[in-house]
Amino acid sequence: MTEPQRSRRAVTTAELRDAAEEFFDAGYRLALAAAHDDGARLRVVYLFVAGRPDRRAELECSLPAEDPVLPSLAYLSFPAGRFEREMADLYGIRLSGHPRPRRLVRHAHWPEDWHPMRENATAAPVFGAVDELRFLTVAGDGVYEIPVGPVHAGLIEPGHFRFSVVGETIVRLKARLWWVHRGIERQFQGRPASAATDLAERISGDTSAAHALAHSLAIEEACGIRLPDSVHRLRAMLVELERLYNYAADLGALANDVGFGLANAHALRIREQLLRINAAVTGERLLRSAIHPGGVALRSLPDLARLHNLAADLAEIAELTLGNAVVYDRFAGTGVLAGDDARALGCLGYVARASGLVTDARLDHPVVELPVTDTGARGGDVLSRYTIRRDEFAASIRLIEDLVDTHTGPTQLMQRDTVLRQAGSGVGIVEGWRGTIVHRVEIDDSGLITRAKIVDPSWFNWPALPVAMTDTIVPDFPLVNKSFNLSYAGNDL
Repeated sequence: MTEPQRSRRAVTTAELRDAAEEFFDAGYRLALAAAHDDGARLRVVYLFVAGRPDRRAELECSLPAEDPVLPSLAYLSFPAGRFEREMADLYGIRLSGHPRPRRLVRHAHWPEDWHPMRENATAAPVFGAVDELRFLTVAGDGVYEIPVGPVHAGLIEPGHFRFSVVGETIVRLKARLWWVHRGIERQFQGRPASAATDLAERISGDTSAAHALAHSLAIEEACGIRLPDSVHRLRAMLVELERLYNYAADLGALANDVGFGLANAHALRIREQLLRINAAVTGERLLRSAIHPGGVALRSLPDLARLHNLAADLAEIAELTLGNAVVYDRFAGTGVLAGDDARALGCLGYVARASGLVTDARLDHPVVELPVTDTGARGGDVLSRYTIRRDEFAASIRLIEDLVDTHTGPTQLMQRDTVLRQAGSGVGIVEGWRGTIVHRVEIDDSGLITRAKIVDPSWFNWPALPVAMTDTIVPDFPLVNKSFNLSYAGNDL
C-alpha cells in the first residue's frame, strides 16, 4: 500500500487564511482543528485531508497564551466555524471575523472565565443556576414552539430540540447538545501511549472497534510502528463486524418507527446473532479489547456460514419492509438532505453517501487495500438512508468473506513494548459505521500522550439533521432522526 502524502507547515495568523484557502481550492476538506496549550503559547493545528490519492496536510498557528486571538476560517468552511467555537469555549481563544462566535460546548451556567482544556484550569467549579436556553424566535402568523428534551422518555442521551411550527409543518429546528461533556480529550493527557485504548473504545460505545483502530493508527504513526498487512486486514474485519450489528439494528428501528414492529423484532434477532459472533471472535460482544497500538488479538475468525445466513435473513426483512406500501410511503421523500447542503455542511458516512456524495475513508485513506467499491448517488431522504444501509450490509458481508478467505498466519500479533520508544505526532483515519473517524495524538519522549483530538462523524452530521427537517411534519421527526442515528457521546466529548 502506498504511503499517504504528508506535509506540515507553520503559519502566522496573517498567513493562515490564505494557506487554508489554498487547501480548500485544491479539494481538501478540514478533518480536524485542535488547540494545544504549550505554556506561554497556544498552538492550533488544522488537519486538511483529500483522497485518491491519500493526502494529509497540517497547518500550525501559534498564539500568545495571555491574549489568544485566532482569525476565523468560518467564511471558508462551516465545520471550521464550529471547531473554532469549540476552541473558544475550551481554551479561551478569541475569534476574529467569526460571523456568530457564540458558545457551542459551554452552556449558560458554565463560568465565563473557566476553560477546562487550559493547563492552568482549576478543578470543575461550582456551576451557577441554569439560565434560560436562548433560541432564535421565528415570528409569523400561526407559528408556535414545541420544546423536546433534554430529558427523553427513552433510554437515550440528553439533547434539546426546539421546533418552530405552523400547523404540523416544521419551519425551523434547532438542536442543543453538549449536556454531558465528559472531558474525554483531557482524560487522554498523561496516559501511556500503550494504555489508552480502553478510553478510546468508550468514546462512543457502539463504535468501540473503529475508535480503537483510529486511536491505534495515530499512536503507531507517532511512534514509527509499521505492521504487516495481515494485521491491518484483521482489524478491518472487526470494523466491518461492527458495521453489521449497527446496520441491522438501524434497519429494524426505522421499520419500527413507522409501526412495522415485526421487521424490528427480526432485525433485533439478527443483531443478537451478530453480537454472539463478535463474542466468539474477540471475547467481547462490542468488539472491545481486540485492537491495540502495535497489534490485534482475536480468538477466532467469524463463521462465514452463519454470516451468509444472516445476510439472507436481513435481505428478506428489507424486501418485506419496503414491499409494504405504507412503510415505503413514509420513507420516500421524507427528511430530504440535498447533496449541496450535505457537501456544504461537511457530512460524512451513510448520511453523505445517501445524498450522493462520494466519501469513504476505506478508499480515500486506505491503510491496506480492500475490495471496496463506491455506492451510487442517492436521493437524500429516509428511503435512501435505509437502502444504503441495506446495500452496505451486504457489501460488508462480502468484504468479511474476502478477508477471512485470504487470511494466513496467526490471529494474534502484539508489539506493545515498541510503542514507548519514540515521541511524535500521528493521525489515524478510519471509516467507522457512521462515517469517517479521525484521531490525532501527540506523545512526549517519556511515552505519554500530551494531547489527543478526536472527531467522530456525528460532529459533522448533527448540523444536517435540522436542515433535513425543514418543511417536514413534526410526527416525522423520530423517523428522520433515526435515519441519521447520530451519536450524542461521539459529538460531546
